[in-house]
Amino acid sequence: MNGTLKLIDNRRSIRTYGEKEIPRDFKDRIIEAAMRAPTAGNMMLYSMIEVDELWMKDKLAVSCDNQPFIAKAPFVMLFVADYQRWNDYFILSGVPELIENREESMRHPEEGDMLLACNDALIAAQTAVIAAESMGIGSCYIGDIMENYEFHRELFDLPDYAFPVTLLCFGYPKEEKVNVKRKTRFGREFVHFRNKYRRLSPDEFNRMYKPMEESLFSAGRYIEGASNIGQHFYLRKHSSSFMKEMNRSVRAAMKAWSKNES
Repeated sequence: MNGTLKLIDNRRSIRTYGEKEIPRDFKDRIIEAAMRAPTAGNMMLYSMIEVDELWMKDKLAVSCDNQPFIAKAPFVMLFVADYQRWNDYFILSGVPELIENREESMRHPEEGDMLLACNDALIAAQTAVIAAESMGIGSCYIGDIMENYEFHRELFDLPDYAFPVTLLCFGYPKEEKVNVKRKTRFGREFVHFRNKYRRLSPDEFNRMYKPMEESLFSAGRYIEGASNIGQHFYLRKHSSSFMKEMNRSVRAAMKAWSKNES
């Protein structure tokens, strides 16, 4: 196995960090690596916001589902799905006048543009993760940044066509965390198909979840009221208060994003 594949294979989320600071040039290398990520049409439909104010990290530690380690992360980066930059440039470039002369209606960013920008932002974020990992710097994704849209919009002064799709915390792992056993993943046969999507049979579901059952739920530690993994994850994740807030928040963002549709 080459070095890159080994790095990917061993990567895991790091939520506790040592006291060692990340040098500025290392941070810059991570940012520059992210900017070399694949991007739709070379449009770079994302922005990165480095969060270095402690008071802002303290607020994020609360607004992102009460995760105190965010405030302690040495390096925090927000990845924004960003179509505002292009929309502003379209207007600066005289597109409205051009479209008017063509007797057409100008198209502003819509939901599909938002999802495309989310793709760009997440690809850049994962490239940053791998770059950091190659320098011995751990990371953790914070998807909860998609919650509390109105608060985060105000905190970061985000315009309509800019959506905070993921937050990344970076830091050197504490020494005692270096050799922690990595989490299992579903078997390849359950997620890798050829040419067409395939729904799983009851037997395949049983086999797919067996390793998780043995490693996490061998003592039956399900959330109260649940008697199997499906019920546990439905109550713990799918129907949780934070997922309800995330969906409400994304709807609010999409409403702001598409309000200027022609």
